[in-house]
Order: sequence, then C-alpha cells, then structure tokens
Amino acid sequence: MKRFFIWGMDLRQLHTLIAVADTGSFAGAARIVHLTASAVSQQIQALEGELGVAVFDRAKRPPQLNAKGEEVVRAARQVVQIMAETRMSISGTRMSGVLKIGAIRTVSMRLVPRVFTRMRGIYPDLSFDLTVELSERLTLDVSAGRLDAAIVAEQVGVPAGLSWAPVLTEPLMLVAPPETRGLDAARLLREWPFIRYETGAPLARQIETELSRLGVSPRLIATANTMPSIIGCVQAGLGVAVVPKMAIADAPPGSIWCPPSGPGAVTRRLGVIQRQVSSRVRVLESMRDLLSEAAAESGLAAPDPGAPVGD
Repeated sequence: MKRFFIWGMDLRQLHTLIAVADTGSFAGAARIVHLTASAVSQQIQALEGELGVAVFDRAKRPPQLNAKGEEVVRAARQVVQIMAETRMSISGTRMSGVLKIGAIRTVSMRLVPRVFTRMRGIYPDLSFDLTVELSERLTLDVSAGRLDAAIVAEQVGVPAGLSWAPVLTEPLMLVAPPETRGLDAARLLREWPFIRYETGAPLARQIETELSRLGVSPRLIATANTMPSIIGCVQAGLGVAVVPKMAIADAPPGSIWCPPSGPGAVTRRLGVIQRQVSSRVRVLESMRDLLSEAAAESGLAAPDPGAPVGD
C-alpha cells in the first residue's frame, strides 16, 4: 500500500490520532481504524517520536490529549482533509464526504435545512452533519477541528486562526398574545407580565439591551432557555417576550401579535465562523451565499455594519 508522509508524519498515524481524539480512548480508536489497541498505541508512539513531543498525558487513565496534542489534532484534520480533496481533484471525482456544520437553534430549524437542500444541487455527493449548540460552544468546536464551520451570532472577539463573515441581520421583536392585537409595545410591557430568555448566550444580553432601549423594567412571570418554549408561552397567553425575528417564522398566522419596533431597534448579526486555513473554502463560500439568499427570502436583511448591535 502506498504511504503518504506530510511533515514527516504517516497519514495512517494521523487517521489513528484523529480516531483517538474523537472516541476518547485507544480502544475506541482501534475499532474505528480496524487495528488492535496495541497497534494504535504503537502508531501514536511512533508519531510522538517523529514530532519529538508527547501528545498525550499518560498519567491520566485513559490517556488524554495535552495542549500540544490538541494542536497536532487540529493540524491533522486539515492535512487529512486536504489530501482527500486533492485526490478527488486529481482524479476528477466530485466533491464528496461529510460537511460538518454547527448552527445556533434559530437558524437550524428553517434556514440551514433549506441551504443544505440547495447545496445538494451543487454538490450531489456531499452529505451533512449538523450540530445545534450555543455560539460559544460551536466556536470552540470549529477551532478544535470538530466542525468545518458554524453559523453563530457576532462575538466580541474572534479566536486566533478563525474568521467570521456576516450573512444576515435580524431585529429583536416584542411578541404578545393574539388578543392584544393593536396595543403598542409600551402599553404591553406595562400591563402584561414578561417571559425572559435566560441562557449564557449573547442573545439573552441583547434582549436585555432592547428592554433598556424601551425604558422598562418588566414584571417577570416566567423564564425559559429555548425560543420555542418562550413562543409557546406567549401563544398560550402567559405574557409577552422579546425574541429574534426568526423565532416566530413558524408561528401560525394570528397566533401572536408583534407591535411595530420603531426606530433604533436592536438587531443581531449572524455569520459563518471557520478556520482561516481550510480545504473547503469553495464549499463554505457557496454555503454563505446560499444562507444570505435564504435569509433574504425570509425577510431578513443583509448585514449592515452600521446597525446597532447588542453586546
């Protein structure tokens, strides 16, 4: 069998290292790469010898990747992916494999499935693995190489080695039970109890920013950590809430009332975060374009650098 070496490393060793990182143990990796646990250990030792550093902390059971090991795993994922796509390019094979994408919940329910469907028309041999999480966790997964890219809210700082490109802007909106139709935002917040979105996500802080803009301290009736549960509480008549526009995309007509936001409403920008060095640049560019297109069809604006954005 032909053997390829990158930076002095055998590709089989890189595949084995990635399998250990993904499964968390040498035994788990052995099942993935069809070797014995002893053979896996030998490959890792050979890799460490070529690198001149230990990549695992063997004082722990099972052995765990150390800081150097995490760095090597990130590089290994890129090398393996680049080699696979280079072979496809040379042989004329179409883009295939699994595109691992992360997304925050609000975009995962409508926009992302629509984009995946359209991407299949461009890359018919590509399949998708979708992870739904908070922006912070998704960013860590992209940085570690567990995801190719993720659709996340704008952050205060982008970690080194990553880039973030905005794809859409959406407003935060006050939503109320249908029987309040015609009432303005100020009256609703005075007379109706409030349902608060309570998570560690930046969106929760942006909602508080919007409440400050409206100059109110609402009377709390409930807290929830998912947008569907908040919308359900509003539809049931429990109270009012502030949510991003996408959160009400699936609400049946007439099931909620959204008074006009007025000038100065807080918006949030969503974008794609990915590694600065990626072998899937063209695929991810296509995904960004399709996301912007799908967002426009849903009535969401293109990114506006001058729009007020919450922290």
